[in-house]
Amino acid sequence: METTSKLVRDERRPDWPAAAVAGFAAGAVLMVLDLLWSVLVVGASPWANAHRIAGIVMGPPAADATAFDAVVVAVSLAAHYALGIAFGLLLAAVVTPFGLDAAPGTAATVGAVFGVALYFVNFHAIVQLFPWLAAIRGWATLIGHVVFGVCAALLYWKLSRRPAAPGALTR
Repeated sequence: METTSKLVRDERRPDWPAAAVAGFAAGAVLMVLDLLWSVLVVGASPWANAHRIAGIVMGPPAADATAFDAVVVAVSLAAHYALGIAFGLLLAAVVTPFGLDAAPGTAATVGAVFGVALYFVNFHAIVQLFPWLAAIRGWATLIGHVVFGVCAALLYWKLSRRPAAPGALTR
């Protein structure tokens, strides 16, 4: 009897549409939290951070204002959602190959760590390119990014289509 051992690699690929929707939706949650925090806790203009985000696309002059401007808000929304989708895709690319999206607890934990990493990249590295973003660096923004990561990971866990293990119950 001949024995052969064969390494079978599970080549799981991310569910890109689920990742995009998860990033988009988590971005919406982050945006609502940011608006509520700005108005209810800080007492700042609800449009100040929209100007800062729009400044990534429109340049420093847009980042300096705080009054409502429909064009600035539209650009901010587009940039914010595009970044949310991109980060949702990145999260899926990280969790899927390692099976870190198999259970909600694992997904939420990885999402929280992803949110922390995203905060440090955005507000301690990328801020070098967009210095006006330093004004929103802090605990509230860190917590917002953790919430983003957890929401994106849990939504991806819920929405993604994964092959079921033999004999496993489907959700």
